[in-house]
Amino acid sequence: MFVLELSFGSDSTQRLAARPAHRERLASLKADGVVVLAGPLADESGSLILLDVPHRAAADAVITDDPYYSVDGVEVVSVREWSPLPL
Repeated sequence: MFVLELSFGSDSTQRLAARPAHRERLASLKADGVVVLAGPLADESGSLILLDVPHRAAADAVITDDPYYSVDGVEVVSVREWSPLPL
């Protein structure tokens, strides 16, 4: 799994315009089992997305395929591999 961390800038115009299509894409990826969880931080400074993909290249493809990640006001801060405990 990979954790995608986003940071939101102070100018939200382009980000908010791109958000509906981005959320539709997240819903589609959720239906396909790629997105496990996604959502904004409580202070609206960014968001976290948990991806169930086999390798970094697949996580990068999720980012590349969604223009939301490259609009002004959205910065991909990190993409980190995560190993959840089998609880």
